[in-house]
Amino acid sequence: MSVPFSVLDLAPVVSGSTSGQALRNTLDLARHTERLGFHRYWLAEHHAMPGIASSATAVLIGQVAAATSAMRVGSGGVMLPNHAPMVVAEQFGTLEALYPGRIDLGLGRAPGTDQATARALRRSPDALSVDDFPEQVIELRSYFGADSAVTPAAGNEPPVWLLGSSGYSARLAGLLGLPFAFAHHFSAANTVPALKLYRDSFRPGALDEPYSMIGVSVTAAESDERARELARPQALGFLRLRQGRPGPLPTPEETASYPYTPLDRQMIDSRLADQVVGGPETVRKEMDALIERTAADEVMVVTQVFDHGDRLRSYDILADLYGASLEPR
Repeated sequence: MSVPFSVLDLAPVVSGSTSGQALRNTLDLARHTERLGFHRYWLAEHHAMPGIASSATAVLIGQVAAATSAMRVGSGGVMLPNHAPMVVAEQFGTLEALYPGRIDLGLGRAPGTDQATARALRRSPDALSVDDFPEQVIELRSYFGADSAVTPAAGNEPPVWLLGSSGYSARLAGLLGLPFAFAHHFSAANTVPALKLYRDSFRPGALDEPYSMIGVSVTAAESDERARELARPQALGFLRLRQGRPGPLPTPEETASYPYTPLDRQMIDSRLADQVVGGPETVRKEMDALIERTAADEVMVVTQVFDHGDRLRSYDILADLYGASLEPR
């Protein structure tokens, strides 16, 4: 499968550790995956979540870009309703000016957090509606124009991507002629319909042809059994999040001793069914089938496991499986 592979990182904070260690692990993973040949490294914006340290996304992108030399670095994504478009333009214009040709600006339309936190971010009790998102995107891109008075955004526009987990952003990305990234890792049932809508809606704009990427949760290990063991803590973390009890990524011991109800186990099984989890042979088979089914132009891999060494090893296995295919065509 000759598609480039990339990395999505939420800077996971694990039980018993700190945000500082999570951020140092991010820098280590970025350097490691660059050596392996992964194409780009994106950081996700989430707020007021004890298990995620990537909330100051633009700041962390700058740190990752400084710690690497050639890999593209960007946001997966900036949740535009949380920010004034001009501020985002200033931040990413600065990054593009410092690291020309290496920065991506991925934009999402969801707040990525609870309503109280969203109000604190916006400093307003009024929520933006989905109808505001296209206007925000257009306003944001206008600040990068050569005649813009917004420095250093003017003349320093990085590639702008739209992110989504439904058809809304897929269609908008198509109409604006932008690349589109779909969150298969938490909306697998919508992947193929959304990508079809994107391609059917596409009109030349920033791109002459559509370009799609899928985000996929992958846990690779030496065997299927070991991979399933490594994947269970993040599944428990997702269960707690759905129950309104977000926290650090649980330890394997916490995961094993948790008092699961039948409904809990059903939710976890459903969560893991949409992921690629297994030894090398299983990962290759499932990943190839997913790429063929979606016709994605690129795959962005997120791996959430408790031990940082196991996370590095998961990306090693992908690199062993796909070799030169990791590089962009």
